[in-house]
Amino acid sequence: MYLRHVATAPTQRGPSPEAPVFLELAGHPLRWRLLSELGRSDRTVHELTGLVDQPQNLVSYHLGKLRSAELVSARRNDADRRGAYYALDLGRVRDLLAATGSALHPGLRLVAAGLETTLPDERSARVLFLCTGNSARSQMAEALARTRSGGRVEAQSAGSHPKPLHPHAVRAMRDGYGIDLSGQRSKHVDELADERFDRVITLCDRVREVCPELPGHPEPVHWSMPNPADDGARYPAFRHAAAELDTRIGFLLAGLLDPAPDDPALKEKP
Repeated sequence: MYLRHVATAPTQRGPSPEAPVFLELAGHPLRWRLLSELGRSDRTVHELTGLVDQPQNLVSYHLGKLRSAELVSARRNDADRRGAYYALDLGRVRDLLAATGSALHPGLRLVAAGLETTLPDERSARVLFLCTGNSARSQMAEALARTRSGGRVEAQSAGSHPKPLHPHAVRAMRDGYGIDLSGQRSKHVDELADERFDRVITLCDRVREVCPELPGHPEPVHWSMPNPADDGARYPAFRHAAAELDTRIGFLLAGLLDPAPDDPALKEKP
């Protein structure tokens, strides 16, 4: 008795799904490097060109690709009014990464880190937020970082040219986040010149230009944000600034409280 091998036809399937656009965008080596640098700090084209060691026209081309996909945004540099700062939308990247995983398999999902479980009680980090007047952005950032970390991040704020705390900043924090800023005061950065911080975050382009060198040489980070006190100092501008700060600080805390293994500034303290 002879048995003949009968080739079985492959199971008919629908057309193969296309890989998510995010993979094509982020999979390019230069675009990945640009995303990585912008994940640390807002940057100018000139800075990015030096960091990735590539010509400006090539860097600008790939930044254009990332901007078209709304992964990166550009904002005019308030310090010189000529160039622009580029910022990474980490919230959109998170959503696209989640969609990419789910497209491959439903079990591949991103789970947001819970701050209540990421930091042992004995570990802490110190962060300084700087802006020009210390009247709105940096004050709101200080309060949000301290509150959202449960006090495990020791946050401070100061300015290069302090002004009185803006009432709209107080109102935005109270109405949107239940935080009372009324007891805060504006400070000059010189008051903190001898203190050590793990991060120094500049929130306006002008103060970045004059930010002093602080003890320990903390990693400088820049968030290019418009001053809500400009353009008539309307209350919605302060609410928008608070919302942007809240988003950025959520990602900041995830890095501070659960640092990468190669982050020397934030390893376990003795």
